[in-house]
Amino acid sequence: GPGSGAPLENANPLIYRRSGERPVTAREEDDELPDSIDDREIFDISVFLNPVHLIRSINDPEHPLTLEELNVVEQVRVKVNDAESTVAVEFTPTIPHCSMATLIGLSIKVKLIRSLPERFKLDVHITPGTHASEHAVNKQLADKERVAAALENSHLLEVVNQCLSARS
Repeated sequence: GPGSGAPLENANPLIYRRSGERPVTAREEDDELPDSIDDREIFDISVFLNPVHLIRSINDPEHPLTLEELNVVEQVRVKVNDAESTVAVEFTPTIPHCSMATLIGLSIKVKLIRSLPERFKLDVHITPGTHASEHAVNKQLADKERVAAALENSHLLEVVNQCLSARS
């Protein structure tokens, strides 16, 4: 795992350019108008938190790179329905046998749980056809009890928090 001195599974990943910070529109600054949550906002989560804590800035467990820089998360794979209080995030592991897929999914899910109002139902899953254990990983991420149990594991929680911490 990370920090164990084991060789990296994907030693030379492709690195993608980060999308620019989103300009704030006049409509968003107008306190009289209701704010609906859109796909871009989930990608940024800047509405709820300081812009440093964006889902796109979650760190990869193996590389000193963000999930956005590795193209693991992309704005087009985030679907938000504010009216129905649902958020779906598809993520794409860098390689089909990535052993970190569950940890990455868990980090995304924890970020959303910590950042969004409780009314939202969250669906975090692997982009179909991009991982050998896609079904098993998705099943784990969809299981509330398993996610809760994972977060009670202090070592695992520490690794998740490292993925979520801002790089200095």
